Amino acid sequence: MANTNRGKLGILVGGGPAPGINGVIAAATIEGINQGFEVIGFRDGFKYLAEGDSQRYTRLTIDDVKHIHLRGGSILGTARTNPAKSETSMHNVLDVLNKLGVTALVTIGGDDTAFSASQVYKRAEGRIRVAHVPKTIDNDLPLPGSTPTFGFETARHYGVQLVRNLSEDAQTTSRWYIVVSMGRSAGHLALGIGKAAAATLTIIPEEFRDRPVTLEEVCDIIIGSIIKRRAMGRYYGVVVLAEGLIEAMGEQGLKNAVPGGQLERYGRVIRDDHGHLRLGEIAFGRLVKDTLMARLEPLGLKISFIDKDLGYELRCADPIPFDAEYTRDLGYGAIKFILSADAAKYGAIISFIDGKMLPLPFEKMLNPQTGRFTVRRVNVDGESYECALHYMIRLERSDFEDVSQLARLAAVVKMTPEQFKQRFGYLVGIA
Repeated sequence: MANTNRGKLGILVGGGPAPGINGVIAAATIEGINQGFEVIGFRDGFKYLAEGDSQRYTRLTIDDVKHIHLRGGSILGTARTNPAKSETSMHNVLDVLNKLGVTALVTIGGDDTAFSASQVYKRAEGRIRVAHVPKTIDNDLPLPGSTPTFGFETARHYGVQLVRNLSEDAQTTSRWYIVVSMGRSAGHLALGIGKAAAATLTIIPEEFRDRPVTLEEVCDIIIGSIIKRRAMGRYYGVVVLAEGLIEAMGEQGLKNAVPGGQLERYGRVIRDDHGHLRLGEIAFGRLVKDTLMARLEPLGLKISFIDKDLGYELRCADPIPFDAEYTRDLGYGAIKFILSADAAKYGAIISFIDGKMLPLPFEKMLNPQTGRFTVRRVNVDGESYECALHYMIRLERSDFEDVSQLARLAAVVKMTPEQFKQRFGYLVGIA
């Protein structure tokens, strides 16, 4: 029989949506109740807690959650409020949790929510046990091995369907699509979608290996693909770009690429509570399209481009079975950790490897200087990325070393082979 004197278990969600959030909420609620907790869900992450509002919560029952694990979105909403930025906000959070009698807290979110959760554990000094369930469709959190973050597989699944539809449209109408995929710090989602959907070309920040990334070079990589496709007699294609290219270029790099430095033509340059550029506020696809048109004009190529952002369509999708099962494990694992002796010693991030729950202490996972996870980036030295490259259409060193192929490519833009080499050779390390 469950212990009925465990106090209250709070659950909240922070950061951007991801498929499977409701699965974690459902599993944690059901197991929490079965283990003797009264479960309450806080609305919109830390937002109202940070304001000292003790009324914005809902008592959760098994009947409330038993059917939500296959639904997208979050029944508790979400917010990007960062209470760790303010001593007053953190005091308010602890005050409300103590006032409500919360003895355990499950947070669901990315690294910023994880840091806020770690501060709750630290400042509560053992009064509140804390388990954090990592979430992001970007798949860029450093979980053990190749363990994905929940929501990634669902986002990729639906992203592939959308890109395949665009590919058919591109072929039917003889145009090119520029698809910008979510992925702030790493190219996992863009590459996962592009590779599985057999996109013509996928460009991710990791391929530049920490050297400066410019809009001009990104556009030249695309132009190289266009030229190579034309030499093959194909006049259409789909390019997938990771939105992390925006951060790789940086605000100044983007301004340098826009005539007159007027980046405001492509949206607002603002940052969120955690200091991140609000990438969704910048029309990166349109900026790439306009730059491509300008760089293609001297080459005598007229191309029809359509830019398309891909991300918001994916974040609240109904989870595929992989994520529905995975999030049940994570929610159950969070409660099992909270009830363990270890939860009295440290707060933890919940992970699974080889089917076994692995709690990862906050202090081992979060950088003490930044309060964030180390970003898990795409391994561009592995065979998985090598495979992806082999099935893309992009200029390669062999294109410049094969005399007949170089001549065919140069002819597309009415250049001599030497002129073509001088113009595009830098893309493959030829001066």
